[in-house]
Amino acid sequence: MIRHVVMWTLHDPNQAVRFKELLDSCREVVPGIVEFDVAIRQAGFDANVDVVLVSTFSDAAQLDAYQNHPHHQQVVAQMGPMRSSRHVLDWPLGNTAPLAPWGVMINVFGGLPDKAIAAALGHQPSAKVHASG
Repeated sequence: MIRHVVMWTLHDPNQAVRFKELLDSCREVVPGIVEFDVAIRQAGFDANVDVVLVSTFSDAAQLDAYQNHPHHQQVVAQMGPMRSSRHVLDWPLGNTAPLAPWGVMINVFGGLPDKAIAAALGHQPSAKVHASG
């Protein structure tokens, strides 16, 4: 899978809603789009861009198909005059295949004695434990 993130600063931040509408129209142009989220700057939150696209594609070929799709090209042409800057970062995601045939999550509120954890894991000694708190 490929993560594709693009951030724009607009000449007129008031055009962010229209810019987002244009981007949202690209949401289903190719079948390999796994994730496609567009957000605009919100009052009260830190931001140094006006619009961001966070998307995930099943593979590099699907990202390429998206970028070269005629509808996407039309949207790019419409957005071009609206933006003052564009930043993009694409990267491959790690192996997303399951590492085990199943998984279990246990929520423990207030803590649990180490003996109880050991007893619970005694049924599956090869289990991996991730604790956070």
